Amino acid sequence: MLRNIFLLIFLAASPFAAAQDNVGDESTVVYNNDYFAQWSPVTAQDMIDRIPGLTEGGSSRGGFSGRSSGGFGGGFSGFRGGSRGGRGFGNGNRGSEILINGKRTAGKNNSTGTQLARITSDQVDYIEIIRGTSGELDVRGSGQVVNVVLTEVFSDVSVQYEVSGQQLEDNVVAPNGSVSVSGTRGGLDYQVQGQIGENHGVTTYKESSILGDFSPNDYIYRKDIDDRENFSLSGNLGYEINGSSSARFNAQYSEGTSRTDLNRKTTNLQTLPVVDSYQREDIRGEINNWEIGGDYEYNTARGDRFKILLISNSFTPERLRERWNLTGPYSESKNLFLDSASTTRERIVRSSYTLDLFRGSQDIEFGAERAQTILDSSLALGVLNPSGIASAALGGLVSVNVPNARSTVEEMRYEPFIIHNWVFNSRMSLESSVLYEDSKISQRGQISKERNYDYVKPKLDFRYDLTPTIQLRGTMEKIVQQLSFNDFVAALDTRDEDRDVQFGNENLKQEWYWNYELNAEYRLPNDIGVASARVFYEDWTDRIERIDVSPSKDNLQGANGNVGDGEKYGAEINSSTRMRMIGLPNLLINASISVEDSRITDPFLGIDRRFSFSWRGRQTLSFRHDLPSRRINWGVRYSNSQDGNRKFYDLIDIEVWDSDPFVTAFFEWRSVDNTTVRFEANQLGNWEFCRKRFRYSGGIAEGYLAELERNCNHRGTTFSLRVTGTF
Repeated sequence: MLRNIFLLIFLAASPFAAAQDNVGDESTVVYNNDYFAQWSPVTAQDMIDRIPGLTEGGSSRGGFSGRSSGGFGGGFSGFRGGSRGGRGFGNGNRGSEILINGKRTAGKNNSTGTQLARITSDQVDYIEIIRGTSGELDVRGSGQVVNVVLTEVFSDVSVQYEVSGQQLEDNVVAPNGSVSVSGTRGGLDYQVQGQIGENHGVTTYKESSILGDFSPNDYIYRKDIDDRENFSLSGNLGYEINGSSSARFNAQYSEGTSRTDLNRKTTNLQTLPVVDSYQREDIRGEINNWEIGGDYEYNTARGDRFKILLISNSFTPERLRERWNLTGPYSESKNLFLDSASTTRERIVRSSYTLDLFRGSQDIEFGAERAQTILDSSLALGVLNPSGIASAALGGLVSVNVPNARSTVEEMRYEPFIIHNWVFNSRMSLESSVLYEDSKISQRGQISKERNYDYVKPKLDFRYDLTPTIQLRGTMEKIVQQLSFNDFVAALDTRDEDRDVQFGNENLKQEWYWNYELNAEYRLPNDIGVASARVFYEDWTDRIERIDVSPSKDNLQGANGNVGDGEKYGAEINSSTRMRMIGLPNLLINASISVEDSRITDPFLGIDRRFSFSWRGRQTLSFRHDLPSRRINWGVRYSNSQDGNRKFYDLIDIEVWDSDPFVTAFFEWRSVDNTTVRFEANQLGNWEFCRKRFRYSGGIAEGYLAELERNCNHRGTTFSLRVTGTF
């Protein structure tokens, strides 16, 4: 079926050209600097935004999200997104990777992709999309690699600045600014950036609820006003020691503060006349984050390569939430004090040696990674309790004993690996790898426990170039998800105001799955665009969702735990097309559609259902239109998720999520001296995210509906004006 789809695309495009002149024999696509001249790009990110197939789901930025580069910001992420699988450096992924001069930055927060907006376009020699696999690359297992190759000599110092202001529907303007300096001196190249700014947000919540007998319960109106300040400083250094060795170093430091003023009005509909009550909350937070990383590489005369990489980082968020009942025009009574803090530290070292075999047709890389991760967490909860002893440390409230409120979780992980790359010929290649993961997770504090895990993780990645423009790819891989340390300890429950705190589970083990997928990509002739399709199947073991960890029947508590085996499958189609066939070569249209489903046995109800919060499908449609003669470009992006039966199952409630389509737009003008003025509008229309919650007495398995809530939140349209330039 996929072959028929691509055949139809080929037949439709064949009248326009016979071949694409920037596709090489090994299916590597090369875009020289002069290819972008007509659009007068300012940065390397501007250049990547003009390449079909990278502006919607293909780049490391995740589509059209970006800064001054012609992208769109905002979006919606799922509950589980990023919560697991983020520790360590990793051995590649299924998405695209960004390299600069074939190298990946030794960093996680200060990554290679973030440097693109700091590299000026005149520093770029060419950009290549590498769709094959090679031992010469710094990444493995990626769908495609975007390599930004800089000119050999660019001795001039380049300074780039950005000044912006963001206005929300309450007419408050939040200013932001940044400046970056880049250049070379001898064998040293450097980039330094500083950024400072503010963020402001206003979100309204409307919630109505009825009781289990369908009688009215209450109506809640809530308004949150968020103000944040942040500062960051980052730097990247690279030094060519000689023709065979090089070293890189990067560092980042950031800090920020936040404050949320929350006001809530609750109307009790169970009484006549109805009764209104009022509450206010003050939520303050601080974040401190730093990271340093470096790597050294040595290449032998016969083509072998040795590399060592080190990273150390720390992330500390603190959050204090206090709530008052307003008892009169000038009086109030505090009823909640919730203080949480944690520090996560990582220390990673990774070393490998790559042997060039049989004059480049094969290579083998062997190495190991050692990663230490430490989480120190604490949580203090105080409530209004006339029979208890008040504590000044808890804002004058009475302490509540929360299990596992103070804890230290530490993981020591060792991962030796072997990766073999075999290029059969110019059209076929196979990458095979075996990784062995051995880890020990220990927990100290109110709970003391030690756990040991070990997994063998094989992978096969086969690529076949049917033609230089049509590539087929098949992958089979065992993927082991890393555990979230926050699941082990008591943590904030930011989704449920009735509970405030969610319990930890010290008995977790890692979830893993076999992933099988088939990809097909067709680069249309004459640089018209790219069409791709993907089908996948995931066979899950020890899936993590909510389980019962209740200390008693009178205190029902759910927590993340292993619920059993399941499966997930789906398909997606992407296209990125220049409208040259209708005389608009500078109009780039991107579209994507995906569908997916999953199945697992619910631990509470014993029924087969989808994974919690599992997407049913998503659709996006966007365009950007360049008018080179007027130095203008503009665009619109539409994104929508498929609603219906997207649920979250917990011990005492079931949630159903849905949201409105998300629309953003931008307009950008560049002057002859490369000053860029950009206007953006995010969340156009009356966008809302809604949640229905069915709450049951005695748990969802008992089947006694106690309350039905419908909560919708709205954050209005945001307008921003941004000015960037170089000198």
